[in-house]
Amino acid sequence: MATAVVHYTASAATDRGRKRPSNEDAFGYSVEHGVYVVCDGMGGAAAGEIASSLAVDEVLSRLTNRDLKMEPQLAAEQAIDAANEVIFSRSQRSLSLNGMGTTLVGFLAEDRHVWVINVGDSRCYRLRNSHLEQITLDHSLVEEQVRMGRMTPAEALRSSLRNVITRALGTQSRVTPDVFALEADAGDLFLLCSDGLTRELSDEHIQSLLAVDRPLEDLCAGLVNAAKKAGGHDNITCILVRAGT
Repeated sequence: MATAVVHYTASAATDRGRKRPSNEDAFGYSVEHGVYVVCDGMGGAAAGEIASSLAVDEVLSRLTNRDLKMEPQLAAEQAIDAANEVIFSRSQRSLSLNGMGTTLVGFLAEDRHVWVINVGDSRCYRLRNSHLEQITLDHSLVEEQVRMGRMTPAEALRSSLRNVITRALGTQSRVTPDVFALEADAGDLFLLCSDGLTRELSDEHIQSLLAVDRPLEDLCAGLVNAAKKAGGHDNITCILVRAGT
């Protein structure tokens, strides 16, 4: 029988990488409230940075101050709606911000119960018993083609369309997130990350970096450094959340 989880620990790291002049990723978390968020902004000038920061701030604020009588999934979906509205409204008021948006992957934990929510191609993984499993599904053109059998994973990696996102926060007046309900076991390690990590490192490489007994801070640093060494073409952000007893 699985051991009941009574607490979580977490660590995070972010880096602009080796090619980008600025960091348009954003992250935030509250272990106390069981809320963790990673966003990867998009848009001209500083628009992507603004979109990702707005999304993190709004989702964190909504979920850390949520009505605990409300179903967690509903609370998460309402937080996404609110963040989308804030970004979309801001973009409509400023020509320089028009069209800005951001991906989002979020993690909400209440004891053993976990809800993972995502929009775009930032990802959540779970490492359990040294095996890495991708929880989220990318909202990207090439990944959707792979899931329909119209493109192989190898073709997707080489495709000139690999940067095309099919769903993002703030680019439309409404957005529908994916929500995954899970149960955590003691020892599970969850990774939330932007695509600056997963574009550079294979799942097998990520698994090998995480399947070692080291502090979460060291594991985060190892992921970022490996992605930079592999090219560092994009901003790199990760949050690691470990379930304990």
